[in-house]
Amino acid sequence: MAENVIVRKALLNAVLGSATVTSVDVREIVFQPNQKTGRHEHPCPVVGYIAEGTACLEIEGESPQLLPTGSAFYEPAKAVIARFDNASSHAPLKFIAYYLLQGQQALIEMLPEK
Repeated sequence: MAENVIVRKALLNAVLGSATVTSVDVREIVFQPNQKTGRHEHPCPVVGYIAEGTACLEIEGESPQLLPTGSAFYEPAKAVIARFDNASSHAPLKFIAYYLLQGQQALIEMLPEK
């Protein structure tokens, strides 16, 4: 009967505090090899899942982290994202981002590089 067992693997537990979420905008995002986002922030919390490839996520003031296929990630609202880049020079990166919105909000604000 083991083939009938549903497996629920914990990937991420993000504490949102008192955030009010009125809608979720889900996007599939694809980066080409070596593609970089640039410094940015989101007005809302963002959670996501790496579907293919490896990302490098660095929240300003924290150490960079590599996120291989199957990883989940969290970007807090208004946190400066120093980088969210495709870590590969030869393969695309595909991830699913869930923007936890409160009313009508932009999804991303690009910031000047330091």
